[in-house]
Amino acid sequence: MKLKVDSFVLAIIFTVILAYVFPDFGREDSPIPLDEIASIGISLIFFFYGLKLSHEKIKQGLSNWKLHLLVQSTTFLIFPLLVIAAKPFFPSGDSEMIWLAFLFLAALPSTVSSSVVMVSMAKGNIPAAIFNASISGLIGIVLTPLWIGLFIQNTSQEFEFSSIYLKLLTEILLPIIAGLFLQKYLGKFAQKHSKKLTRFDQFIILIIIYKSFAHSFLTNVFSSVSWKELGIITLIVLALFYFIYFLTGYIARKLQFNLEDQITAQFCGTKKSLVHGTVFAKILFTGFPIGIILLPLMIFHAIQIFIISIIATSLGKRE
Repeated sequence: MKLKVDSFVLAIIFTVILAYVFPDFGREDSPIPLDEIASIGISLIFFFYGLKLSHEKIKQGLSNWKLHLLVQSTTFLIFPLLVIAAKPFFPSGDSEMIWLAFLFLAALPSTVSSSVVMVSMAKGNIPAAIFNASISGLIGIVLTPLWIGLFIQNTSQEFEFSSIYLKLLTEILLPIIAGLFLQKYLGKFAQKHSKKLTRFDQFIILIIIYKSFAHSFLTNVFSSVSWKELGIITLIVLALFYFIYFLTGYIARKLQFNLEDQITAQFCGTKKSLVHGTVFAKILFTGFPIGIILLPLMIFHAIQIFIISIIATSLGKRE
């Protein structure tokens, strides 16, 4: 079987290398206002998200409540609790920051586009995948900051819920609502140009990644992470992914889901959104080394696309 490397994963790797070689554009006094560009881009991403959010698909999906409960419980409850249980293995100092990065990964919502695409490839329950991926993004606006806030307030960094939610409201929630209201006028346009809008999403994410890593390289944040530790982080990410994947499949079989619903549960329940992650990191972790915070998420993003695409291709060949 010929494997195709995801182009966005390659773009992320290239962006990190670019930030390492040319970090100066990530400075606060850079002539290119990357923070302002990213903030406007974030609002547009979620405005287009609102334009493409299907009311009908959400209505159709409401009846399959056991599947939805499993996916959302996995995404926002089992994932974070698993990482919290591992906290004693990460004592204070640099390792605690890495643990916080894993908690951030665990508290994020599921992806939208890749979840639906992979479920479609595997011949799973596509309407349920659309429903869960869409709802997950909305739930994450509330739950992700709550999970992080439980632990980040104990650090020396400032974490003010009112300012955090104000940013989430203005940069994410209001654009989604505006998109929903304008859907009947611009919805067809958004669907027609869906691929182009996805490219725009990815471009904004790459800007945020560049800015985060350029700043980290300028301040020598990664001097505290050795190649050995990077390998350990990758192994933990792999273990976390496979544990959630097999646990979700086990629960789905116990609940007597058919194969289509089981595929959707496993694919949506194991995904974490890089789009939401880069956006939330920019808002939630002001003053933190965001490069370190995003590191496990970017490794997880590459792994989830690679492994699930292989599984989806195999399942899609069945009669």
